[in-house]
Amino acid sequence: MATAAVSKNGATQTLIDKAPWTDEQGIAMKVYQFVTIALEVFILYVKMTWTWIYSYYLFFVPPEPKSVKGEIILITGAGHGMGRETALRFARLGGILVCVDINPSGNQTTVDMIKQEKGQAHRYECDVTNREAVIALGEKVRREVGDVTMLINNAGIMPCKPLRDTSEKEIRALFEVNIIAHFWLVQTFLPAMMERNHGHVVAMSSMAGVMGLRNLVPYCASKFAVRGLMEALHEELREDVRDFSGIKLTVICPYIVDTGLCKNPKIKFPSLMKIVTPDQAADAIVDAVRRDYYEITIPSSLYYINLVCRAMPRAVPLHLKDFLDSGLEAQ
Repeated sequence: MATAAVSKNGATQTLIDKAPWTDEQGIAMKVYQFVTIALEVFILYVKMTWTWIYSYYLFFVPPEPKSVKGEIILITGAGHGMGRETALRFARLGGILVCVDINPSGNQTTVDMIKQEKGQAHRYECDVTNREAVIALGEKVRREVGDVTMLINNAGIMPCKPLRDTSEKEIRALFEVNIIAHFWLVQTFLPAMMERNHGHVVAMSSMAGVMGLRNLVPYCASKFAVRGLMEALHEELREDVRDFSGIKLTVICPYIVDTGLCKNPKIKFPSLMKIVTPDQAADAIVDAVRRDYYEITIPSSLYYINLVCRAMPRAVPLHLKDFLDSGLEAQ
């Protein structure tokens, strides 16, 4: 009989021809292994097919929105734009808002607006790029309000100019706010969610995190990084031996939103690629969170257009991009 070499833990063990089975038993073992693999492949096929069917079902029959009443919802960048509008909507649904912004005036305005509508809101100022400040924020919020059950990483900045004209300081600041702050906030607030197997983490990416755009090279890189962070975090939670199925993740990819960051939008077909208002964006964000969607684009049509284009040779969708001729001019 043949001699086989098997490597285990770095040590090589030689199995000499003293195998306890006969040739007939060896053939039976190979048949058994083949049948086992074939069965596993069949089960995989069934799972994938069923998931496709279920996904199509959910497309036509979306899941019922979950209640957020009593959830402690922390939103960064709550002092204006999408952050403010999203906070208002969650407060109307009974959420307890923790409004975080580096701008005290705008943040206070958001809190006042929520309280005028009989909602619950708490104001905290924090530089989310400072890890120690974020940790201190977490301790203070836990002590004064309770454990955060929904974290919405909304704060962001968007310098708009060619890469050659972007300074080192601007690039570093952009990455600190747009992506590195996400790590500090997730590390601070996710553990409590894991202890209870209940929570929701929302990250603000962008259509600029799905496709590259001129005048936004560092911004695109940071928003691509947000999607990478969330995808990897999803897998880390999903593959953990503990059950974290109660923790949901959502990635938001808006097109151009009229929040004041986009100074010089360029749109060839305004009726087709119109600028989204903060109200419209907030409605879509809240709906996605309540339905536990993993990723959405705003408007939603861009999600499917992107999926189709990604299946094409790379040069093909560039023709569509050139035809639409939309983006941002340098500031």
